[in-house]
Amino acid sequence: MVSSRSGVAFAVTSAIAFGMSGPFAKALTDTGWSPEAAVLARIVGGAVILLPVVVLLRRGALRGMLSAPVTVVAYGVIAVAGAQVCFFNAIQHLSVGVALMLEYLGPVLVIGWIWITTRRCPRPATLAGVALALGGALVVLDVFDGAVFDPVGVLWGLSAAVCLAFYFVVSAKQGDAVDPLVLSAAGLAVGAIVVGVAGMSGMVPLQVSTNDVALDGRAWPWWTAVAVLALVSAAVAYVFGIMASRALGASTASVIALVEVLCAVGAAWLLLGETVSLTQIAGGTAILTGAAVVQWRSDAPPPAEALPASAGMDGSHGVSVLP
Repeated sequence: MVSSRSGVAFAVTSAIAFGMSGPFAKALTDTGWSPEAAVLARIVGGAVILLPVVVLLRRGALRGMLSAPVTVVAYGVIAVAGAQVCFFNAIQHLSVGVALMLEYLGPVLVIGWIWITTRRCPRPATLAGVALALGGALVVLDVFDGAVFDPVGVLWGLSAAVCLAFYFVVSAKQGDAVDPLVLSAAGLAVGAIVVGVAGMSGMVPLQVSTNDVALDGRAWPWWTAVAVLALVSAAVAYVFGIMASRALGASTASVIALVEVLCAVGAAWLLLGETVSLTQIAGGTAILTGAAVVQWRSDAPPPAEALPASAGMDGSHGVSVLP
């Protein structure tokens, strides 16, 4: 069994990897890429990177994927594609900060789901840590600066939160026959198909450009940004995210994942020259403190967070939640 310390390292690695996506995706969109096209390039690239690795190193583990097809497909459709599509629809009606905060309600949904399915009330320290981390994220994102609220956008944002919660709950499932590497590769492949179909149907715009991107004050070929998105923000992020959830449990992993907000701001400062205020630094400190409190007083060890058999969709591999 993976140690708690290793689980935290996995979670932080995943958060950093996910946080890197913002600056590199922005570099692409600044040259004419649509956000959805950047997302599609990211998850297609991640699948292309991971699938050969799975064939070479996890050939035997493919049987686990075949034994739980609904889990794999649901992970790709909801956790990968669903979260992306819902978020980008949300920002059509809301400011980016508000949309992100709605999506980052995912950890609250995770804790609520575990509370309902295990009938174990979270400890006050856990709830306090979650509140502190979410409050810090709200400050870092500067949500109320030019905030725009719209009922349709709120629904899309909450749907993204559901998808995010689904990602953590399914990733944390103990005893799952699907290897983390296999689940990541297959999930990205399924997600790429879904987003691709959405693009071809006109549901989301897919616009690309071959112009150079600007990073760290220098011009780089467009494919360098795509390569980083695929390798770091897709392949590494999803694999380590699943490993973290299985080591720590869904509730703890989901709160530590809020460190992604801080990493995204830091990456934008380093690569795009965006400014970071003292208020945002204070918010980042709150995120780290809240995540530390949740980890310290974690009240739900991984085995207790496994989904009950009655909630299964594949019999022994249940994936049913409420992103």
